[in-house]
Amino acid sequence: MMKYSLDEAIAAVTAPGQSHELYDGEVWGRPCKVFRNTPNSLRELFESARSDKTFYVYKDERYTYEETYQLSCRVARIITERFCIEKGDRVALSMRNFPEWVIIFNAITSIGGIAVAMNALWQSEEMEFGLKDCGARLLFADQERVDRMVPFWQDIDTDVITVRSTNLPEGMCTLDELLEAQPPCTMPDQSPGPDDRATLMYTSGSTGHPKGAVSSHRNILTALFSWELQGRIGAYRQYGDNPPSPVKPTHKPATLLAVPLFHATGCNAVLLQSYRLQRKVVSMYRWDADEAARLIEVENIGSLNGPATMTGDLVAAAKSSGRDLSSLNNVGGGGSARAPEQVRSIASSFGRAMPNTGWGMTETNSIGTGIGGQEYLDHPTTSGRCVAAITLRVADENGNALPTGERGELQIRGASVIEGYWQRPEATLEAFDGDWLRSGDIAYVDEDGLVYIVDRIKDLVIRGGENIACAEVEAALLEHPDIIEASVYAVPDERYGEEVGTTIFSERDIDHDALRTFLEDLIARFKIPRYIDVTTEPLPRIASGKINKRELRSAAPLRFLSSDTA
Repeated sequence: MMKYSLDEAIAAVTAPGQSHELYDGEVWGRPCKVFRNTPNSLRELFESARSDKTFYVYKDERYTYEETYQLSCRVARIITERFCIEKGDRVALSMRNFPEWVIIFNAITSIGGIAVAMNALWQSEEMEFGLKDCGARLLFADQERVDRMVPFWQDIDTDVITVRSTNLPEGMCTLDELLEAQPPCTMPDQSPGPDDRATLMYTSGSTGHPKGAVSSHRNILTALFSWELQGRIGAYRQYGDNPPSPVKPTHKPATLLAVPLFHATGCNAVLLQSYRLQRKVVSMYRWDADEAARLIEVENIGSLNGPATMTGDLVAAAKSSGRDLSSLNNVGGGGSARAPEQVRSIASSFGRAMPNTGWGMTETNSIGTGIGGQEYLDHPTTSGRCVAAITLRVADENGNALPTGERGELQIRGASVIEGYWQRPEATLEAFDGDWLRSGDIAYVDEDGLVYIVDRIKDLVIRGGENIACAEVEAALLEHPDIIEASVYAVPDERYGEEVGTTIFSERDIDHDALRTFLEDLIARFKIPRYIDVTTEPLPRIASGKINKRELRSAAPLRFLSSDTA
């Protein structure tokens, strides 16, 4: 059988007249490759997928694509007619991966609103900041998030509709009550266009509060088509334009949603990609490896996409649970690198499942590089190759592209890259080097085009795929009256990849349990340091006056603080 090169495959499947045709265009005024045949909006994506196939499963609840669409029409009528939501208005979601999250998201984006996917792990002060920062006119929240709103509920100008909740502050209403009063209906007429804003997702940078990354419908749909394109390129390289007749599957395609929908991975790579595939999405309330193994067996799950933490847990569960996980054929990763041994364990633990991984950012709608199968097994430390619809480069400090093998900042350009940060023009300007988005990651590209990420520029801890800004945790620590100085940094961790560590300068004894309780009111629990070193001496500094984190990381006698970071 004739084998095709990568360049030949890309040229063939992106040529004029092909379903994934690419042309040279502009998005947000930046030159890039643009898909010609994407839907014009997420609304068109949802409408094209209407069917009686099972779409979303949560515990004993099951919704078809058509039922989900009809419910989203009713929610869209409620928010436009009762709450006067118009195109461009921000509507926030803050809840677990309930079916309502999907229904509400579809309604918001279908009428041209901007869906603000708030981090459901945020505590009260973080929620208050997010709602005020984005200017949300309306919030949908479950009981846990409603409870966190009590301290600031009277200080914000945001209407609240609650989901799966019974204990409500005065002035809130429930979605169930509103749906009961709203009969079946069609979707309102206010349709969005491809370059209208669709989502706002908060991402932690290296300083201060998180920033709201703004994506258009085209940005998101480009990511969806990019994943499809990679599959078509792989098939062409193997079979050319004469692929064998597909084998009829023994069960419908299904994926496990084990990551939060407020992340680009959960929302785009898992949920929205399922519309094009007519795939069943089985959602978990929270990650539990034994429950994941049970669902894979019972629901015939074919794919799972999650950070190294989850896939490592599942490898262990596969060996101990006795569950039949043979339906799995794809175990995806991202967010943080897997250890090479875990890559090999995936291939040996699930019968026919092969591992894959990739690199992406919230700012790229989770698309960037990718690799899978035998090539990934052969190169387990790489993040993969640049996907065909975007362009990557490695640049020096002056913005000059570096040759193969040399290390510099990984930068990206493409139609999936965000417009910028919500009402943060300075941060947006800083994030771009001309038309190129700065990743903050140090990388090199080898002679085969494989990307290797070796370090980062940004002062971040990446814990199980969650970006944690060191400066934000430091600011919370410095709120404590007995802490004079604090430095936060990454500590290697076998399960999460990295954990949060801190060195504190204080002239008083610091009670660890009391410190944790203090921090729980200021930052999400996953951001609270698990490792701590307390010193009675000022922290070491470099010549510029900045704290010497490198010295602290290597020399601090860290003590275990707590494992309760769920």
